[in-house]
Amino acid sequence: MIVFVYLLLSAQYESYILPFAVLLSLPVGIFGAFLFIKLFDIDNNIYFQVALIMLIGLLAKNAILIVEFAVQRRKSGMSIVEAGIAGAVARLRPILMTSFAFIFGLIPLVTAKGAGAIGNRSIGTGAVGGMLVGTLVGALFIPVFFMIFQALQERFSGLPEEKENPAEQNVVPEAE
Repeated sequence: MIVFVYLLLSAQYESYILPFAVLLSLPVGIFGAFLFIKLFDIDNNIYFQVALIMLIGLLAKNAILIVEFAVQRRKSGMSIVEAGIAGAVARLRPILMTSFAFIFGLIPLVTAKGAGAIGNRSIGTGAVGGMLVGTLVGALFIPVFFMIFQALQERFSGLPEEKENPAEQNVVPEAE
């Protein structure tokens, strides 16, 4: 499964090195999920494992957004550091908003009582812990991973090609 995701990201970024910026951001969130179930004394059961799969998808989405925006900035001529920071700044607010909305939406599962509460708490606690840690720490590490792997990419294959500005292609010459 990881190989498939790696190959998809390689095709998206047209790079065999840059997908590692996304893939290496995921263990932080997984650590957060395991930390929270340990803190709340919850077992590693099938419900928690379903939450892990969901968590991996959401954290990867956040990382893909940051890296994609950074790649676009880099191709437009920014330095690697500027592109990494600009990509993170551009996506920080939307990522925080969606992640915290998701986390607050899971609070009823974390505090569930009654029949099925163990399953609800397993899913909720794992997902909340993973998203909280993965989002907060990932927002700092993903741009750094981008900078490292983009520098490696450029060392091996050269500078990225600049994208032409589509707005400039549709400019009508002024009549004299």
